[in-house]
Amino acid sequence: MTEERNSTSGLDSNEVFSKMLQWQLSATLAVIIIALIVSGMHAAISALAGGLAVTVGAYFASKIAQRSSKEAATVLVNLLKAEAVKIVIIVVLLFITFKVYRQLVPFALIAGLAAAALFSGAAMSKLDRTELEI
Repeated sequence: MTEERNSTSGLDSNEVFSKMLQWQLSATLAVIIIALIVSGMHAAISALAGGLAVTVGAYFASKIAQRSSKEAATVLVNLLKAEAVKIVIIVVLLFITFKVYRQLVPFALIAGLAAAALFSGAAMSKLDRTELEI
């Protein structure tokens, strides 16, 4: 396995994606706990479904994005493929959730999904800034 270095932070891509997934899971867990306290078990399960849809999509996208190449065009194609796969996985998992889980709490599902999505970007930017300061 090759270790690609992030040009701005010096972290290898496995570390960056691993930290991003940890942030997403932490954000999802926080939303689950809040949903459980405020609205009960069905809201917590809904938040879990939303957060996991994004996290699972991001995991598979990271595996595609990490494919190494020296050519800029190939790197761009891999990033576009990764984003497309992530979106398809999220849509499929949300569709399954809507079809299977009858006690779905839509607001909690959206909160879990939004937290995981927002914290993925926050994690990436924080990792870049933290490593640059060192």
